[in-house]
Amino acid sequence: MLLPPLWTLLSTRGIANSWTGRTDIHASVVPEADEDAHSEGPYGPWWHRHWIPFAENGAGDFLVIDERPTRRRGRIGTADHEDGCRFSPHPMWSFLPDLLDMTATAIETGALLDCYERAVVDDALTWTF
Repeated sequence: MLLPPLWTLLSTRGIANSWTGRTDIHASVVPEADEDAHSEGPYGPWWHRHWIPFAENGAGDFLVIDERPTRRRGRIGTADHEDGCRFSPHPMWSFLPDLLDMTATAIETGALLDCYERAVVDDALTWTF
């Protein structure tokens, strides 16, 4: 399934491999004590061991579920391979069930989803801006 705009869901193996790879890289660079700075804010560090990747864009970036023990637990972030993580305030990024529900509704009805419109190109789902 393709989530807007260009995210592809990871397999179970893909989730495990992505989490392990990012966690190993991050652990070799950043002390564990620095991981939880600004855990409630719109931006996060490059990686955190309590983030669970569930989708990728093919360019080294991931959508993650933030499982840190905060009041915002469960929110979705975009873990960019260069800039770190960003947590959007848009409702579709609040929790995974919301993202999946809004995506399914947009696919079924053709409604816009955060400025993206579903399209089918060569029998494949894609999203246009």
